[in-house]
Amino acid sequence: MTMIDSAVAASSPSPVPSEIFSLVALLAISVVVVLILRYYLPLRTTPAFLLVPVFFALWLPASMVLLVPIDLASSAMVDDDVAARGIWLEPRALRVSWRITYWLTFSLTWFILPILAEYSDSGYREPKDKLMDSLRANAQYYAIVFGSGALGLVYVLISYGHFSESLKSTVMALAYCWGLVLAIYLMGHGLVAIPRRLLRNANISGRLRRIQSQAPRVYEQMEDAEMNLEDLEMHVSELSRRKVGSAKDYQDWIEELVDMTNLPESQPRAGLLRGSGDEARARALPTVITEKYMADLTRRLVRAKHARSRYLNEWNLLLRDAVKTQAILDSAASKKLDFGAHSPHGGFWDRFCILTPHTRFLLHYHVVPSLRLALGTLLAAASVCIVWSEMVKGLLPSLSVIRYSVVHHWVGENGQVGFAGQVIAALWMVYMCAAALTSITEVKVWRGRALVRRNTAHESAFWYASQVARLSVPLSYNFMTFLGGIYRDTAFYAFLGSLINMTPLGKWFDYLFPAVILLPVLAALFGLYGKVGRVFGFGADVIDDDADGDLGASAYGTGTWREGRDLIERELNGTSAAVRGRRAEAAARIAGGRSAPILSVPRRGGPVTPFAASPNTRPLANTSARGTAAAATSSSSTEPEDENFFEALGHRFKNTIDTIDTPKWMQDIGQGIKKPKWMAGGGSDDGAGGSGSSRPPLGPGRGNSDVRRWFGGNEGRIRL
Repeated sequence: MTMIDSAVAASSPSPVPSEIFSLVALLAISVVVVLILRYYLPLRTTPAFLLVPVFFALWLPASMVLLVPIDLASSAMVDDDVAARGIWLEPRALRVSWRITYWLTFSLTWFILPILAEYSDSGYREPKDKLMDSLRANAQYYAIVFGSGALGLVYVLISYGHFSESLKSTVMALAYCWGLVLAIYLMGHGLVAIPRRLLRNANISGRLRRIQSQAPRVYEQMEDAEMNLEDLEMHVSELSRRKVGSAKDYQDWIEELVDMTNLPESQPRAGLLRGSGDEARARALPTVITEKYMADLTRRLVRAKHARSRYLNEWNLLLRDAVKTQAILDSAASKKLDFGAHSPHGGFWDRFCILTPHTRFLLHYHVVPSLRLALGTLLAAASVCIVWSEMVKGLLPSLSVIRYSVVHHWVGENGQVGFAGQVIAALWMVYMCAAALTSITEVKVWRGRALVRRNTAHESAFWYASQVARLSVPLSYNFMTFLGGIYRDTAFYAFLGSLINMTPLGKWFDYLFPAVILLPVLAALFGLYGKVGRVFGFGADVIDDDADGDLGASAYGTGTWREGRDLIERELNGTSAAVRGRRAEAAARIAGGRSAPILSVPRRGGPVTPFAASPNTRPLANTSARGTAAAATSSSSTEPEDENFFEALGHRFKNTIDTIDTPKWMQDIGQGIKKPKWMAGGGSDDGAGGSGSSRPPLGPGRGNSDVRRWFGGNEGRIRL
């Protein structure tokens, strides 16, 4: 028997190679997570209480992308075929891995990260006060969570009959259901947004026009953030002048706030601080300065500084993309592309250049758009497969496309997952997670949180990490349900799935609710967010909805791409209001409301020239959808579809008059009638008061009979 056992042991495969591969993969995931943290946070100055939880909140979900394919290959085996099995682990190792991963993720999502987020957002100085403020801020959140858990326990008692495992199962099932609701909504939007963005960016001229259409909104947000920060700096400056009373007890705190501000460069003006009216009274300091007021002022000041940094970063990125895209368009004529001198503060790839101007043109003008088009088409097909699999997994799992792409080896009714199937499964999971996480950055109901390169707010970092951890488990288990009955043999199902399917409500919720993915998919596909938002008065304040195909079809003066083009031109040429008079505009808005928008009326056959622009401003080249011909033409030519409303109306009225045939008897009568001076168009006295025979005949060649001059215009502009 000993020899037989030794022979069986020698013939059975060893999990050591798979364990080594898993350790190397986990090490690679750790490196990627550290690089992500380094991109959004300054590692040297960020405290450890932020880096460690956020690292694990990203590392644990990323490890699930590795753990799910290993679990499928390890649990779905029917023989000892190593080639068909792929990377596999022992059942005990899988169970321990899932328990550690799940409960650490659960603790981070529901307890550690929310408390630390409010702790970092608190304005108090002492750690104890910060912690108590964080617990008070999370009290309502935990009351809702525990109340939902109590209702779930009552339902389990009625359905299951006893409480043997009901507490743990109810907690796990409720956490899964809430995460699944959020994951399905976000993933449905992302499955449409990602392919659509790639397909649209394949058109270079269309991409530039979309960048220009975003410029007014980003510029206005940047100005609002700067005005808000300036207003808070005025508060701090006025507070620092108080040396007696209750403010004396907080002098050290006030000095710290003064050090946080930029008061020497943006000293508040006396006219603003001594203003009258409701707005001035709202800015007045309270008579008694309390600790709560100081904490609230500190919190608001920190948030305002991060908001200013966020929108300034967005504006700089928009300018960089606009310049780069414009350079790509302009290179169509010379077949050479040069982005200029590289910034010394750029990354390694920005400073490392091996391409010649011609090869760079070929790459950015032909290769990159083609790759975007191909990748967008591929991801669009993948989105259709995911939506289809969500619809049929409960009733007809055999029709799931993802099932046949992952399970390649069938032995009777049972299937096996090989190494190729594991790689494909990991790619499916990465795309599903990317679709859900990308949508988080587009939804605007998250209290102004944002990810900023090297300057992300601590509270925002905690919040985004908690969302990644919250979505990882539902997305992982939801993917496994695409594979039919194979997933019931996995360790993940034995640990979590059996508890979800313990009650009829949980079972039907897991199977039928993912079909709701059609709602966010259709909403994103047909632009329902913007339509519904405009009906209820939200506009685009809920989610970014770029489904409108014609960016120039919106109302004039509401932030069209033409206004964005002018903003970008003035910023790049040093004549922007941000460079010349942003502080003056902020003062005007604070004193009497927002300044009027700049109305640009293009010259006939010339570029758009706003009234506030400098005469030396050099406009960018025409960016209409002419393809190569548009890049080769001069910037002084304007396409007919780029006409302003007033210009188009004047041209049509003029063309109508020009095409009227004047009878000869009316010409004879008209020779004796003098033209009034108000129709002379600013000519000489002789030209204005001469007979009709001295004026040029009606036709396209006349120069002083433009209908817009009747309204006091000059050089094609209308005086309002």
